[in-house]
Amino acid sequence: MRFIDLPEHGGPEKLVVTEGDKPTPEAGEVLIRVAAAGVNRPDIVQRAGFYPPPPGASPILGLEVAGEVAAVGPGVERYVVGDRVCALTNGGGYAEYALAPEGQCLPAPKGLTMVEAAALPETFFTVWSNLIHRANLTAGETLLIHGGSSGIGTTAIQLAHAMGVKVLTTAGSDEKCRACAQLGADLAINYREEDFVEALQQATDGHGADVILDMVGGDYVDRNIRAAAKDGRIVNIAFLGGAKVEVNMLPVMLKRLTLTGSTLRPQPPEVKAAIARDLEAQVWPLIEAGKIRPLIAATFALEDVADAHRLMESSNHIGKIVLTP
Repeated sequence: MRFIDLPEHGGPEKLVVTEGDKPTPEAGEVLIRVAAAGVNRPDIVQRAGFYPPPPGASPILGLEVAGEVAAVGPGVERYVVGDRVCALTNGGGYAEYALAPEGQCLPAPKGLTMVEAAALPETFFTVWSNLIHRANLTAGETLLIHGGSSGIGTTAIQLAHAMGVKVLTTAGSDEKCRACAQLGADLAINYREEDFVEALQQATDGHGADVILDMVGGDYVDRNIRAAAKDGRIVNIAFLGGAKVEVNMLPVMLKRLTLTGSTLRPQPPEVKAAIARDLEAQVWPLIEAGKIRPLIAATFALEDVADAHRLMESSNHIGKIVLTP
């Protein structure tokens, strides 16, 4: 099979197409003939050498795929050869064939293309586990999402809107703000032109945000604390603006805030399988009913993976970037 190799860490030019043996599924694993593979920010960080794969994971980049089941390992009960699936992989997605644990596979939602299905797993697993499992977001609350035009952001906007949550988001241009509004955001704030803390407080009559989903970090940490409502929950899933900050804990105490965060990839397979079951039961029906649909920014052939990474790093995209082997 063809796959994307990374002989050494560095820029996008370090990604090269090569050939090797397709993997063989072991017990509990599914081998997927990849029709499409999502590109995500962790891929960029791994390529640069700052996000090594966990022990036992494939060194090949790529955390989500969609395609047909090509083979199954011993003990796999639900899927058979020919089934259309999408999956959260433990690496290996940038290839013509990829392995995934059975519990991290989901039926490709009816009505979606393979490109759209490949854009689901990494973002939906991440958003669901952080907004629902960690932050306990519920209908009627107010959610602030940073980076609303990203893959995570466009997913979180649609999911929260479908849940009956008031959604506010930040984005870096008027075009991105309009896209967020079309997806269901009640207010999209251009952070280059407005102070999001002031805009949020005005939009919520001083209440603030019950939940904040942040992938920026840096100076946003203090600003999130100021923007949060009493008993608010602030969830960090990345630190594009820096991970080390100085925090005044007094407002955290006075507002009874929860500061938390998580990474998805190192979590055990049973945790990921539980998220998959939740998504199939509660989110897949919304997707199949047309109430949520992944927003695709661009698709690239496998051999053009370097261009896909350059687009991701530019942040000039709105939605998901997908490779099509």
